[in-house]
Amino acid sequence: MTFKKYLLGTLSLILAFQLQIAHAANPKVKMETSKGTIIIELYPDKAPISVANFLQYVNAGAYDGTIFHRVIKNFMNQGGGFTTDYKKTDTRDPIKNEADNGLKNLEFTVAMARTSDPHSATNQFFINTADNAFLDHTAKTSRGWGYAVFGKVIEGENIVGAISRVRTGAGGPFAKDVPTKPIIIEKMTEIK
Repeated sequence: MTFKKYLLGTLSLILAFQLQIAHAANPKVKMETSKGTIIIELYPDKAPISVANFLQYVNAGAYDGTIFHRVIKNFMNQGGGFTTDYKKTDTRDPIKNEADNGLKNLEFTVAMARTSDPHSATNQFFINTADNAFLDHTAKTSRGWGYAVFGKVIEGENIVGAISRVRTGAGGPFAKDVPTKPIIIEKMTEIK
């Protein structure tokens, strides 16, 4: 084998490897809010159902024009389910809880919001603004299921922090924790 063939073969392998890495990269979502832009990296290898569900809502434009309707300082910012006039947005069927995937509810991670039923998550999500170990999966019981982390904020942590510090009170059907000035999710797009 000549050196030239060896070099070409090596370069071809490197190029193929780089293409494989690029293809295997985690999907990302750009969230444009009235406070600024947030980039979220998603983890389909750990939470395939949650990521697919979230991306379906993102790609359908279902989050555009919704609000962060629940903001609790040093805990989390929750959104995705209500319009600026507090109307519930349309949802698809609830998904299986994937909180047993090993991901923890650490600061800046993104998780599915749900009711007391562990498998009731639809379109609402929250961004942890502190390490919230008490939300992690501990057992496959109604009390131990936890909340499924499926992504993490990788840009715009300062925006997440700014949202977490806004003044809150009553709003719409909620008695507390609603930003007094709406924090609008103007647009969400998958970064390709």
